[in-house]
Amino acid sequence: MLLAEIQHKIQHANHLDFGQIFSESIELFKKVWIQGLITVLLSLGFSIPFTFTITIPMSFLGILSENHPSMANNIVPLILLIVVLVSFVLVVGLTIVLLGLKAAFYRIIFQYDLDMKVKEDYFYFLKRPYLSKTIALSFSYLGIILLATLLCYFPVIYVMVPMNFLFVIYAFNPELTVSNLVKVSFELGNKKWFITFGLTLVAGILAQTIGFMMCFVGIFATASFVSIPLYVIYKQVIGFDTSEIVKFDNNKNL
Repeated sequence: MLLAEIQHKIQHANHLDFGQIFSESIELFKKVWIQGLITVLLSLGFSIPFTFTITIPMSFLGILSENHPSMANNIVPLILLIVVLVSFVLVVGLTIVLLGLKAAFYRIIFQYDLDMKVKEDYFYFLKRPYLSKTIALSFSYLGIILLATLLCYFPVIYVMVPMNFLFVIYAFNPELTVSNLVKVSFELGNKKWFITFGLTLVAGILAQTIGFMMCFVGIFATASFVSIPLYVIYKQVIGFDTSEIVKFDNNKNL
C-alpha cells in the first residue's frame, strides 16, 4: 500500500468503538492463542541467554569484590567494560529477534482472521529479503525508546503507543522505508492514542489476571492478547486491499 494512501486513511479514520474492538479482539484471540503462545515461548527462549550472560558476570564481580578486594580493584573496571559492550550487542540482537517475531505474529493473526490455510512462519522477517530492514528498524526503535527515557519517563508512556504500532505497520507494509514506517506509526499512534492506550491497558490487566488464575504459567498463554487490539485498530483504520489478501493467500511459504 502506498504511503500517501495510508496517511489519507489515518487522517480520515472514523470513530472507533472501544467495546466493539475489545469484543473482536477476544474472538480473534480464541483463534490464535496457540500461535501467540508459540511466539511468547520463542521470545522467552531468546531472552533467557541474554539474562544469564548479564547476571553471571555481575555475580562473579560481587563475589570477587567480597573475597578478594585488592584483586577486584584491578580487574573490575575491565570486566565491567566488557559486560557493558556485550550487553549492548545482546540488547541490539535481542531487539532484532523480538521485533521480527512480533511482526511475523501479526501476519499470522491476519491469516487466521481470514481463515487462510497457509504455513506459519515465525521467522519471516528474520530472513531475506527483510532481515536488513528489520535490523535498521530495530536501531530506530531502540533510539526512540532511549531518547524518550532520557527525557524522563512520561515520554516513554507516550511513545509506547506508536512504537507498538510499528510492529503492525511493518508486518503489512514492509516495502516502506524505515523512516516512513516510523512516521506512519506515529501518525496512527497520535490519531488513536487514547483508545489504543485504554485497550492495551485493559487487555494487559485481563491477560495477567486470567494468567495468574491459571497458576501463573497461564500468563504465557494469555500474554499475546495484549497485541491483538492493535491489529484490530489497524484493520479498521487502514485495512487491507484486495491485492494484499491475494498475495497472502497465494504465498504458501509464509
